[in-house]
Amino acid sequence: MTTYVDASSKARRTAGVIPLHGEEGFIGMRKAGQLTAQALDILVDYVEAGVPTSTIDRVAYEFAHDNGAIPATIFYKGYRHSLCTSINHVVCHGIPDERPLREGDIVNIDLTLIVDGWYGDSSRMYPVGEISARRSG
Repeated sequence: MTTYVDASSKARRTAGVIPLHGEEGFIGMRKAGQLTAQALDILVDYVEAGVPTSTIDRVAYEFAHDNGAIPATIFYKGYRHSLCTSINHVVCHGIPDERPLREGDIVNIDLTLIVDGWYGDSSRMYPVGEISARRSG
């Protein structure tokens, strides 16, 4: 049986209990989501041929730090990066590194920022320069 309770009155991780958040919770969620969206907007200027994904990771970290947020992925189970960068055929959770992006790449950047205890989790696909339509067969 599942029960619904006011989120402010429940302990974390209670089996079978779904917390209902009030207006204060939604304000926190919105703030975290908006900051994450802002970070993804800023990264547009860095997704270009020749830029390594480690640079994009550093920019995201600095943005988070400057805005009072913490990247949720950093140090999670030993992960050392602020975001995930999945290039072309990589389905998800690619790891930023020194390999430069190339013209025609498509990169998905997955970023989660924690703001005042609330998580803003989002990802966005970015084209690197011109994308050519490739047809098989």
